[in-house]
Amino acid sequence: MRQVLITANELAESLHNRVPPLVLDCRARLGDGDAGRRLWEAGHVPGSLHLDLDRDLAAAPGEGGRHPLPTPEAFTATLQRLGVSPDRPVVVLDDMGGQLAAARAWWMLAVWAGHPDVRVLDGGLHAWQEAGGELVLEQEASPGPSQWQPIFDTGACLDADRVFSGRELKVDARSEERFRGEAEPIDPVAGHIPGAVCRPSAANLNEAGRFKGAETLEAELPRDDAIVAYCGSGVTACHNILAYAIAGRPLPRLYPGSWSEWVRDPSRPVARSTNRS
Repeated sequence: MRQVLITANELAESLHNRVPPLVLDCRARLGDGDAGRRLWEAGHVPGSLHLDLDRDLAAAPGEGGRHPLPTPEAFTATLQRLGVSPDRPVVVLDDMGGQLAAARAWWMLAVWAGHPDVRVLDGGLHAWQEAGGELVLEQEASPGPSQWQPIFDTGACLDADRVFSGRELKVDARSEERFRGEAEPIDPVAGHIPGAVCRPSAANLNEAGRFKGAETLEAELPRDDAIVAYCGSGVTACHNILAYAIAGRPLPRLYPGSWSEWVRDPSRPVARSTNRS
């Protein structure tokens, strides 16, 4: 896999290339489906387009969880509308160190849909501003629609039945408190999938909100022959998958429904315990 991160300075330089990257602003706020658009309208990287977590990167909530994947057909239509094609690099960003929802966009574009050159802005919008990057209010003319027909990798994710029956190590990206079942502010049942280990997505970042170095991540990330990543609704789990990519390790598969789907079926087991080493 190619480089998966880009610095703010590299992004600023690349915007002057003959073929500049298409920048997609994925900022979002859980519980407020209109927040991402409002944030983008209040100031964004020049030329960037808004990519919405709830409308573009997820289907409607329901039996599949709070942020189930859209159908391949629906996501293809979104990519075509935005002018995404494999001939143009893509940069995705948010203002939460990639956790909400740039890493989800990266996974959907690069891993699931197979785009060859997608990078996450390391440090997100904060890094852009710290590097002197301007924010603009106007919406520039978007590229014309593309005709790209991605070939989706259906093996990059697992459903609940496969997670239940499989032997993969399950890595939970939620906080330690939610993992242990001490607190659950969103979903109706607290705890974690039995046998899982906790790797909070925030642990992938340093104090400046940038990703830790590859060697550090390589040493810290859970190990197993096969890994499935999950979280509350399949969003921050992608941050852990991105961390594996930075570390140069094989990518875990994603359980998109994650905890919000898991607990919809009362027959599925729930564990409440400390993290195992």
